[in-house]
Amino acid sequence: MNTVKSVRELRAAIAQARAEGKQIAFVPTMGNLHAGHSALVSKATQRADFVIASIFVNPLQFGPSEDLGKYPRTLLADQEKLVDAGCHLLFTPDVGEMYPHGIDDQTRVSVPGVSEGLCGASRPGHFEGVATVVSKLFNMVQPDLAIFGQKDFQQLAVIRTLVRDLNMPIQIIGEPTVRAEDGLALSSRNGYLSSEQLNVAPLLYRSLEEMAAAIRAGERDYAKLVSAAQAQHSAAGFRPDYLEVRESNSLRPATADDRQLVILLAAFIGSTRLIDNLAFELDIPT
Repeated sequence: MNTVKSVRELRAAIAQARAEGKQIAFVPTMGNLHAGHSALVSKATQRADFVIASIFVNPLQFGPSEDLGKYPRTLLADQEKLVDAGCHLLFTPDVGEMYPHGIDDQTRVSVPGVSEGLCGASRPGHFEGVATVVSKLFNMVQPDLAIFGQKDFQQLAVIRTLVRDLNMPIQIIGEPTVRAEDGLALSSRNGYLSSEQLNVAPLLYRSLEEMAAAIRAGERDYAKLVSAAQAQHSAAGFRPDYLEVRESNSLRPATADDRQLVILLAAFIGSTRLIDNLAFELDIPT
């Protein structure tokens, strides 16, 4: 695996791969990689001939009170994981390479609708930062396909909408969330948790499973389910941010008639904010 830091080097490597007739897959990351990221890269190797990953901690998607400064930078370990997963090229630009004219003068990309509410409400400007950096990376790499994890369900919806609305010829693939044996979704933020918090954190996904089971059994009072689950979270020491049932394609609030559903949550344990979701389909009544 080669590692490059400039757009010039990146494009030279891509031109060589294109000249050899290779299909290109792209996996953008912010580093501090775990098994979930490795799964995305491994999937990319099954779908394309040449796999590119990027590591860039994007300041545009961090709020003023968020953890940009302490976000872990683990490049050497990340490179080892990427090699093991089959990555061919790693792009590691710095802020000056990504935003050569400065962040304040950077053109921004905004995706209305799916970026609103949920994390969009809790983290103002976050999805504008995501949409902007992903647009830039897509234009730099120009991949045939790009792979993202479904743990960031709203982010994936934003990127799908971005690609559709801006006519980008890129196939977006969402891969299932990789979980620990206890059900906790793998996340770079899990590294902030104490051993006691790690024991409690799997409760979040179990509550999503319980809500989904109740809905499958016929419960349609979503507000009642949300209230009960958030009470459970609070009793366990979480500080709930949001918990909502949405229609999984549009991300609008779900109605009793919807069949494609996703339950999404965010909650704090200590100072760490965790997100998770569970998407499922209801049987169509006959």
